[in-house]
Amino acid sequence: MGMEQRANKTVITAQAPLAEMQRYSTDLRSLTQGRGFYEAEFDHYAPAPPQVAAAVIAAHKPGAEEQ
Repeated sequence: MGMEQRANKTVITAQAPLAEMQRYSTDLRSLTQGRGFYEAEFDHYAPAPPQVAAAVIAAHKPGAEEQ
C-alpha cells in the first residue's frame, strides 16, 4: 500500500492474509539481519479463495476423516 522514510528507517504499509503472517517475523528478521520488526492489526474480513473454501468444506462434511 505504501512505503515512506522516517528518520533512518523505511516504513512499509501493507495488507496480508493472517495465514501468510505465521512465519513473517522469522523471515523478516532473517532478511534484515535481526533489525526489522513489524506491527499487525486487524483490518477487515474477506472471502476465502475458492480452493481454501473447498478444502474447509470438504473437511467438515459428514463422513470426512478426523485429522
